[in-house]
Amino acid sequence: MEDLSELYKSYANEVKTFLILLTSNVDLAEELTQETFYQAVKSIHRYNGECKLSVWLCQIAKYTYYNHLKKERKNKHLSIENIMQVGLDIPSNHDGPDIEVIKRNTLISIHQKIHLLKEPYREIFLLRTSSNFSFKEIGEIFDKSENWARVTYYRAKTSLAEKIEGDDYEL
Repeated sequence: MEDLSELYKSYANEVKTFLILLTSNVDLAEELTQETFYQAVKSIHRYNGECKLSVWLCQIAKYTYYNHLKKERKNKHLSIENIMQVGLDIPSNHDGPDIEVIKRNTLISIHQKIHLLKEPYREIFLLRTSSNFSFKEIGEIFDKSENWARVTYYRAKTSLAEKIEGDDYEL
């Protein structure tokens, strides 16, 4: 196997170009290129030589990008959940009046989007975020299992995130 620095010099541009095509974002491609080589070093023992090394690295790059998207999506869902749990306490003494108005308008817009959710998504989302019911309690309310409540809540968050995605909010 080639020296690590030689490996990077030989394939970094190819991996970065592949990631630029995949992401359409040069900065993200550079960051993911670094992560790709880190992951490659960690799993070099799995490279069996059946394909070209550049192909193997691009496969790692693709999965690194997919993992990035999953984390981004999860963070967006967590952010929506955090905003909803804060509820009416959003305005803070540390924020100026303009920030308070923006936060209030954002919360109003999110609540409007929540009310566009179909049932039982809307009710489950509100029970979980506003009333802090456990998944077990939500399942009991609907005469369903705890797992059903978890899955339905996740689907509600996903649906809400899709509705909000078109808005220009930093969540």
